[in-house]
Amino acid sequence: MKLKIRDQLFRIWYWYVNKVDRKAEILFMNYGFHGEEQDTNEELQSPDRFSIQLYDHLATAIDLKGLDVVEIGSGRGGGLFHVKQKHAPASAQGIELDKRAVNFCNTHYKDGNLTFSQGDAQSLKLEDESSDVVLNVESSHRYQDMATFLKETERVLRPGGHLLLTDFRYDHEMDDFKQLIAKSGLQVVREKNINREVLAALNLDDQRKRKLVKKLVPAFLHKVALNFAGTIGSTTYKNLESGKYVYFSYVLKKQDLQ
Repeated sequence: MKLKIRDQLFRIWYWYVNKVDRKAEILFMNYGFHGEEQDTNEELQSPDRFSIQLYDHLATAIDLKGLDVVEIGSGRGGGLFHVKQKHAPASAQGIELDKRAVNFCNTHYKDGNLTFSQGDAQSLKLEDESSDVVLNVESSHRYQDMATFLKETERVLRPGGHLLLTDFRYDHEMDDFKQLIAKSGLQVVREKNINREVLAALNLDDQRKRKLVKKLVPAFLHKVALNFAGTIGSTTYKNLESGKYVYFSYVLKKQDLQ
């Protein structure tokens, strides 16, 4: 029941952001990533740099140049647009359940090899073995059937293709999650706990997020919005800090043809 309630709350929040952000001030909705080796000079980097760094944490795991990339749960499109611009895949397709977000992306981003369409992560309207890479960033916690998503991902990947996945779960859910990965037929190439890097990003991005919440959200919803944003002191932040939430990243590979 806890997962279903959380799923409903996240869906409502994403719907609300897509409704109120008419000036495209929110292009990313992930908690971000910041490693010790990364620069913090604000004058040299995008306001969205921490969310971008989470995408780069995944996208640099393999060479995406010339590959066909699909992002499942593409949201407001900022991450896939960045991947297309920086990592030079042959094509980039975003699949998103929220129609309002899809319409926003197709209006906001102009790139012939970057497209967005509405779809369900657990019932993908993609052909078998049609993609080299599937990206999934902070989206899978909303899926009712993770096993079906993994099965669908394995289906649409070409032999030797990769699923690049990052998200969070409650600590007590991790054993079941890892069992689903083991049963998926996808090989674990890399597995990391990135709570420390996500918390570093939340700390550094705290004031910007608070300003956006104050600007876009009615006062009576500030506490809820600040929690979804993972601001310092929120329940989300405390859960990541204590380890009650486990934020992970995976590089998974589909078996090559023999």
